[in-house]
Amino acid sequence: MTDTDAFELGTNVATTPGKVVYQNELMQLLQYTPTTETVAKRPLLIVPPWINKFYILDLQPKNSFIKWAVDQGHTVFVISWVNPGKELASKGFEDYMLDGPLAALDAIKDATGEADVNLIGYCIGGTLTAATLAYMAAKGDTRVKSATFFTTMVDFSEPGELGVFIDEEQLARLEAHMDEQGYLDGQYMSQVFNMMRDNDLIWSFVVNNYLMGREPMAFDLLYWNSDNTRMPKMMHSLYLRKMYLENKLVEPDGITLAGVPIDLSQIKLPVYWLSTKEDHIAPWTATYKATQIFNGPKRFVLSASGHIAGVMNPPAAYKYCFWTNAKLPADPDAFFESAKQTDGSWWPDWQKWVKKYAGAQVKARKPGNGKLKPLEDAPGSYVRVRV
Repeated sequence: MTDTDAFELGTNVATTPGKVVYQNELMQLLQYTPTTETVAKRPLLIVPPWINKFYILDLQPKNSFIKWAVDQGHTVFVISWVNPGKELASKGFEDYMLDGPLAALDAIKDATGEADVNLIGYCIGGTLTAATLAYMAAKGDTRVKSATFFTTMVDFSEPGELGVFIDEEQLARLEAHMDEQGYLDGQYMSQVFNMMRDNDLIWSFVVNNYLMGREPMAFDLLYWNSDNTRMPKMMHSLYLRKMYLENKLVEPDGITLAGVPIDLSQIKLPVYWLSTKEDHIAPWTATYKATQIFNGPKRFVLSASGHIAGVMNPPAAYKYCFWTNAKLPADPDAFFESAKQTDGSWWPDWQKWVKKYAGAQVKARKPGNGKLKPLEDAPGSYVRVRV
């Protein structure tokens, strides 16, 4: 797809300065170096998907959401998931919760002295975030003060094009394969996503590279797209079977994590949803269903474009548009019919919203100022493991 020799992590992609301040078997926690003299008191934690790598949020300075958030005065932390091998086959969805966002919350308090955070979850990272918030609600844990979801499904009754690949027969075959390997090889997920956009991600390269003999172009997004990750057997099986196939996450007490039955309707904190109109992975009409489940203050924003481009849309580019509506009717089409269109990026809209939950300004905090000492420079070593 692209000239892979043209990019190097930490050199011309994933370049926002920061440090790894914590790690365990499943993730490294990165804290970014502030660019402002003061920052919001409440840190920002980003939970990216582990089906791909976190640096989609930090490709290059001109289109890096992480850099932009740092420049807005947030103390930004991001989880960088491990690229697991057979040794992590038994790690389940609850392990990703316990050793992911919950472990990160503890580490952030050690790093900054702040117990409370604002939280962002992207795609399956958002699904994990929702499950974690329901788990925390059941436990009476109120450390998360607001949550933002990027292109996140919690109700899988309308899975979109991915539904073609998920039925009992295909899952049984997939689980048999994972029993042998201990994980799902990243190339299989990559092939599924590419087949969903075959003209753009398969046939254009057959024509350009094979038929016309051209060399692949250097393109940061396609470099990231080809940087595959594996999925542990236990985690991926629960995700596909209990969520996609059986849609248990949306049922009160339908899923139990770490011994706690979870109920998404118990999530009562402020929530901002960002979905994209042309999303072929998480259709916006499916992600919209969460607005009828959660019970706190809500804002739903629909961006133009798709699963990646609609999210990674910096204000300076002045591309696309987004739609908002103070009313959240049950029917997503009714939401859209009376929605207001705004040109450009949705990022400033989110900043205006999250600022209400960010707290007062305090002196900027650098990695290493607190109890956690830096382990290595960002983007860390976990993200460098390639399939």
